[in-house]
Amino acid sequence: MINNLEGLDLVDWSSMGHAYGPADDVPRWLEQMASPDPEIREKAFSSFYSSAHHQGGVYSCTAASLPFLLALADAPRTPDRAAVIRLLLSIGGAALDCGPEDVYYSPSGHASTPHADVVPRIRERFDDFVRHAADPDPRVRQAAVPALGLFLDDADRALVLLRERLAAESGTVERLLVIEAAAALAKRLATALGPVATWLTTLAMDPALDADIRLAALVHRAACTPTAIDAELVPTAIGLLQRLTPAPEPEDGAVEADSEDGTRPANCGQCTCVDTPVEPAPVQGARPQLAAIFDDLDRHGRIHAPTTELLTTLHQVLDARVPQRTALLTAQLRSPDAATRHDAIPMAWDLIRSWRGDHTGLVLLLADRLRPDDPYTAAEAAETLGKLPAALAEPAREALAALVETHRTTHGPNVWAARHPLLRRAHQQAVTALACLGDERALPCLLAALDTGTDDWRALQVVGHLPRAVGELLPRVTGRLADADFSWPWGSAPTLMAAVGRLGDPVAVPALTKALTIAMKQEHWRTAGAALYNLGSIGTSAAAALETIRPLAGAEDPDLRLAATKALWDIQGDPADTVPRLTTLLDTGNNHDAADLLGRIGAPAAEALPRLRQMLEAGHPVTRVYAAAAIYDIGGPAQLGTVLPVLLEAWKENDSTAGRVLDCLRRMGPAAAPALPTVCAELALARRGGGYFGSVADDEALQHAGWAVIRQTA
Repeated sequence: MINNLEGLDLVDWSSMGHAYGPADDVPRWLEQMASPDPEIREKAFSSFYSSAHHQGGVYSCTAASLPFLLALADAPRTPDRAAVIRLLLSIGGAALDCGPEDVYYSPSGHASTPHADVVPRIRERFDDFVRHAADPDPRVRQAAVPALGLFLDDADRALVLLRERLAAESGTVERLLVIEAAAALAKRLATALGPVATWLTTLAMDPALDADIRLAALVHRAACTPTAIDAELVPTAIGLLQRLTPAPEPEDGAVEADSEDGTRPANCGQCTCVDTPVEPAPVQGARPQLAAIFDDLDRHGRIHAPTTELLTTLHQVLDARVPQRTALLTAQLRSPDAATRHDAIPMAWDLIRSWRGDHTGLVLLLADRLRPDDPYTAAEAAETLGKLPAALAEPAREALAALVETHRTTHGPNVWAARHPLLRRAHQQAVTALACLGDERALPCLLAALDTGTDDWRALQVVGHLPRAVGELLPRVTGRLADADFSWPWGSAPTLMAAVGRLGDPVAVPALTKALTIAMKQEHWRTAGAALYNLGSIGTSAAAALETIRPLAGAEDPDLRLAATKALWDIQGDPADTVPRLTTLLDTGNNHDAADLLGRIGAPAAEALPRLRQMLEAGHPVTRVYAAAAIYDIGGPAQLGTVLPVLLEAWKENDSTAGRVLDCLRRMGPAAAPALPTVCAELALARRGGGYFGSVADDEALQHAGWAVIRQTA
């Protein structure tokens, strides 16, 4: 142990706590941070971050660790001083963000404000961070430079230190960090804003400086003074970006045969997988879906180009300026630099999913990234296109089909199961995105997946988009359903049943009925509910299943009861049998779905009106909207005076109700005219809405309903 950590045993750690309990382990982690064994150090830092500094929290033990962390940072023999300094700045930055009202309660119930002691203690040692920022080790300098903008309240001295540091640095990373620290200083201290903005403007305009430094100064100046953004910001940024990426576009070409180890294409020097992590081979014995989730997590946030963080910041600063952001993304997606193009794809997705507008140009640019010579980027582009509603992804249809066909022509009909993981992912993402457009050119690949069993879970998620191919798809899906494992409610059975239900063919009724029987026998109510919903989706042709379904409408579990009741209505359409059951369900946690179904039944559900009117007094606006919509659908125009004010008030109170309110307004026809000002105000918004999760599909449906209301009331 480093001598400077002596005294750890004098601290009463047992009286403290962290996110998960007592802090008795903290001194051991601090000692292990000084271990010569890198694996031990890594585990120690990970444990400290996950417990004593959980999600950026500052607890009593976090504050008590500061003297020892400072000692580690100052000791030349500390093996990883940069990691210690990063931890110190993370703690200090979190303490800066804490408000005076933030209180931590120890396991004994003692209230304290540990963050209040952190910043003063770090400021006492500020000169140490100045020294660290000039350390011979670039990793230490990189870790320490941000402190120059965070922990000194003397704006003039801080700016002098930053200017000196920029002049002394030759490394790009270090210089970019200096500029970022200057922006942090300007945001923190009002007295620093003017001088820092002036300095950054000078740097941005200096033609003698490297383009990356000028771009960083330009972006961070805009971040400091967002109200001063002008029309020249984006063109200037694009010009600097083009200076940074002057390499010519690589020539197109097909991916050659797999390399010997199957991890990279033989010509991958021509594509984006250079200098990027290679896709891992599937883990043997792991559920493919879970392996894919972990692969996605590993890819999330992966950065390939040095300009990515700057451009991400610029997009955040531009915020609702959709045309300017689109122009910037156009330059990024057309960049001759493969890494810049790749990193632009998630930024494009972020813009499309967050803001309304005509995104056809971006979709076409994403389609242009579906190159067979670059499977790494093609997979990312295809996955993004697959997340879009069909109407938005439509311009990419032919590019997706072309990539799929090229894969099959070059690598054979079994390319879905290609040994090369990059090629396999690119092909599967393109096929599933094409299938989501209802394009039957995806069918041969989906059939290959179902026939071989390779990643067939991915194919099952989209086969329902190809109902005209039911003759080829249904036998394969029902065959899998017959062999499915029902012992795990999150296994393949619900996915298989959803695929069967979406295909909507009566031939599937016996398979779904058998699945329902198995699920009930094993008491897996969630799986049974999925079987019931999908039987109901087949409609009257599922009458053979009524004998199995009807007893479940009286089940003790309310979710199962609702699913059975809905299936009964969808199959036999008997209001006398259905309405009393649904009225009872209005007193359960399923009252929203029950009200929705009563509204679908319409006038024959009149006996439920008294209970639905009681729901109009509910505290939650969503409940009031469901009740009001059902009352209108059951009682008709005579209920307009009661329903319309409730809908508009709930919408005003909670904008996540907008989509459902608009659906009801659309059913009212011209009588919805009093709602026009609210509808027009919604459609004038730039940011997407439409539901709790604000999905692109929900917002597109919301806009469609809004324009329908306007047209019918004109």
